[in-house]
Amino acid sequence: MHTPAHTLSLRDYSRSRGSHAHDHFQVLIGLDGVLEIEVEGRGTGIGAGQAQVVAPGDRHDFEARGDGSVCLVLDTPHPLWARCVERAPDHAPQLHALARYLAQCMQQPAHSALALQHGPALLLEAWNPTPRPSDARRRRIDWPALAAWARARWHEPLTVADLADVACLSPSQFAQRCRDEQGLGAMHWLRTLRLAHARELRLEGMGAAETARRTGYRSPSALTAALRR
Repeated sequence: MHTPAHTLSLRDYSRSRGSHAHDHFQVLIGLDGVLEIEVEGRGTGIGAGQAQVVAPGDRHDFEARGDGSVCLVLDTPHPLWARCVERAPDHAPQLHALARYLAQCMQQPAHSALALQHGPALLLEAWNPTPRPSDARRRRIDWPALAAWARARWHEPLTVADLADVACLSPSQFAQRCRDEQGLGAMHWLRTLRLAHARELRLEGMGAAETARRTGYRSPSALTAALRR
């Protein structure tokens, strides 16, 4: 089964037994019930508030207990999930709260686009794996906080250097980290955030002119063109 990009979904598993392998990482976060899963001969159960990552190529058998199981599932090729393979940390309230929030968003069509766009990166950030020795010396970037900082400054001509200053990195270091951790160039990441905020305001019923003013587009027509693209 080939997955070319991040795919976030809600899955309702029945008591029917399944067995397969993927060429991508699969992240399962339990929301309701218990999903029995055996990965390469190692068995476990994913209950509400528990999570598991299945590595590419690992064959896994699964079957839900009782009345079934509901899981938030992320299929992703992102290589950084290799650090998170197997069980989630025992105490990861942020991860589980985020999973519940994303599940609610995905059941509301007006918000599902934002959840799909930013959910994969936020889940990776919330998992908070133990850093590898080579990563321990790297300054951690708080991506949600950085996004909130940018969101409050759409009226300013933000640059890579501005983002790097907030993250306490050089522009070249920040640009590389953004490509590595977000899968986007720094300015592309910034434009994506701004467009997502504009789309959110429009869905809430705000007029094009006011939305353009709040999100830094030079005119309502520029905003409309960006949304169409």
